Amino acid sequence: MFLYQNPRVIIIQKLYGNFFNNDKDLIFKKHRFKKFIKDVVFGTIERDELITEEVKNHLNEDLKLDKLDKVFQVIIKSAIFEFLYKPKISTKIIIKEYLNASNFFLEISQTKYLNAILDKIAKKIRNNNE
Repeated sequence: MFLYQNPRVIIIQKLYGNFFNNDKDLIFKKHRFKKFIKDVVFGTIERDELITEEVKNHLNEDLKLDKLDKVFQVIIKSAIFEFLYKPKISTKIIIKEYLNASNFFLEISQTKYLNAILDKIAKKIRNNNE
């Protein structure tokens, strides 16, 4: 599968456009995971305040979301949405998929940091909800 067809890459692109470029006209091309992509994009947008609260509750000492790179913010928010609202997808798969997608946007040193952050968030969110 080409990287630009990776569902998480599309999710990151759509959310980045919405959050930072004021792109409110979200159009989704035909894709075999179109329903999933739309669900995560719209779900993350709708629950943005709740997701931001999750970050404050679980990681306030570790990171300030608004100080992070914009792509980091989008990846973290969409991953948190999946941790919270896609319980059938394992945290390992969610993290792996976002790390693969992040290679399209970030340098290797940044993806290692992202891996640590996502792992910490996943443990705190999923353990509290199980």
